Amino acid sequence: MESLISGDLSLLAKIFVVAIFPFSALDKVINWKSALVQANSSFLPGGPFLLVLAMIVEITTPICILSGWYAGIAALVLAGYCAVTGLLYHNFWAYPKFWKAGEQGYPHIWDFFKNFAIVGACIFIIQGANLVSEVQRVEQALSSTSMPIGEKNQLGQREQDQSFQA
Repeated sequence: MESLISGDLSLLAKIFVVAIFPFSALDKVINWKSALVQANSSFLPGGPFLLVLAMIVEITTPICILSGWYAGIAALVLAGYCAVTGLLYHNFWAYPKFWKAGEQGYPHIWDFFKNFAIVGACIFIIQGANLVSEVQRVEQALSSTSMPIGEKNQLGQREQDQSFQA
């Protein structure tokens, strides 16, 4: 029973959180013109670039979250994506009578709150992942390849050229 609660239910919850995103990416491909209209509806320039970026986020973050590969970072990216898209593209408060069914702004209320419900779920995923360790691994990977031989590392030690050591 403990395995079901700690592992299986956690995976099931993650599936429910991220399942919408690959379908959303596919919808952007199939309905490119209407997706482009929405992408261009905010003050941000570059609608086609934004759509491609959105599709990359919507395809890669669910894979990372479900596989556990940098799941915390992926959940952080997905939370940021949902928050930004909620604020920019579902700004229900900009429509008069948004609270009234049938009005133009009414659907945006629910999309806005749906986005922030997903942000909350992503925070739980981040909490379950070791985000600090993931960020440190990324930093280490980036810094270990960029430091020329002879420069001081974080401990103040000089890197040695391994080819001349016995």
